[in-house]
Amino acid sequence: MAAVEVVVTGIGLLSALGSLESSWQHLTHGKSGIQQHQLFPEFPSRPLALIGQTVTSLKTLTQQVVADALQDADLPLPLPDCGVVIGSSRSCQASWEQLAKRLGRRQDGDTQRLTGETKGYGEFEELSPFLGVPLSTSSSPSPILNLDNWLDTLPHSAAITAARQVGSLGPVLAPMAACATGIWAIAQGMELIQTGQCQRVIAGAVEAPITPLTLTGFDKMGALAQTGAYPFDQRREGLVLGEGAAVLVLESADLVIHRGARVYGKLLGFGLTSDAYHVSAPNPDRRSAIAAVQQCLERSHLSSSDIDYIHAHGTATQLNDYNEAELIQRVFTRQVPVSSTKGATGHTLGASGALGVAFCLKALEHQLLPPCVGLTEPDFELDFVNTPRPSQIRQVLCLSFGFGGQNAVLALAQAST
Repeated sequence: MAAVEVVVTGIGLLSALGSLESSWQHLTHGKSGIQQHQLFPEFPSRPLALIGQTVTSLKTLTQQVVADALQDADLPLPLPDCGVVIGSSRSCQASWEQLAKRLGRRQDGDTQRLTGETKGYGEFEELSPFLGVPLSTSSSPSPILNLDNWLDTLPHSAAITAARQVGSLGPVLAPMAACATGIWAIAQGMELIQTGQCQRVIAGAVEAPITPLTLTGFDKMGALAQTGAYPFDQRREGLVLGEGAAVLVLESADLVIHRGARVYGKLLGFGLTSDAYHVSAPNPDRRSAIAAVQQCLERSHLSSSDIDYIHAHGTATQLNDYNEAELIQRVFTRQVPVSSTKGATGHTLGASGALGVAFCLKALEHQLLPPCVGLTEPDFELDFVNTPRPSQIRQVLCLSFGFGGQNAVLALAQAST
């Protein structure tokens, strides 16, 4: 039995560069959406990639990219048979940090701190050392009980938001795999169609990660850049956090033929592996990451020589870029054009792979390779795309590598291939 062909008929994208079309135009003109910002008084000014001038709401971001994807695919609502796979690495962390602050504030001048009997609020007692919020023994539980919308801040909220928006009665999934989330979500959407559970799926990832806790965590690791993002460059100094989201409308080829829709490209296959090595550092032997690439190629019925372009993870950190460059050199026997778009969009964490897939689809559409913005002095002997490069592009790979050794690879092709 022949495998069901899965194609992309719509894209919704928002980044520091703008919407899908403006992001593509800015990217191919070598522009970056990274700017210096000081959003929180307790933190110094840092390079960040914001969609606006202030931090973006995850719910608003989700609703906008889903609406844009549906409009791009020319699909009316409701879509009760549509599956939904929307992932996020940080999800509603910003809301929980705000909640922790509210719970810690004194309600009556300087006299009242976080309240609630210890009995019945054990989870807050356990969290209090982490949040830096002491618990009192006051009998008034009102600050804890007055949380009317707390269910909207659970980790799967973006997927539920999208499902409500489209009126979906189908499968709703909310993957979370660090920076590999976006590709994992698209792979899951592909599987829903290939296994016959759906004929149409909205799949991708959203991220509004710029919060005090996220900044503190990456800063403590020494992973944050001070001036900008320079993927694969000799002067690379770390990642730049960015807001962003990308969702795709995936459909079976048969359904697309029936409704006569425009097609950006098709999904060929994916590879998903785990290092089982370290909480943040990639395994230096790269065996698991290489296995993800090989899985993807095998499932896509491709060899390494069939790949015309690699959209690299390219975080501009020392370890990631070194390990990724070594991986590419080991797997690909010929020079393959490579670029990372994080020098333009910042690192959107869980959404980064979904943005990468969207840019790969635009590259297939325009037969134009996007440049590696921020790269001026390559630290590795790869065929980096420094300026937009017209090229015959048939099959491409998009790579993502997340903390905890999450490795995700997706192969795409022209619709006619």
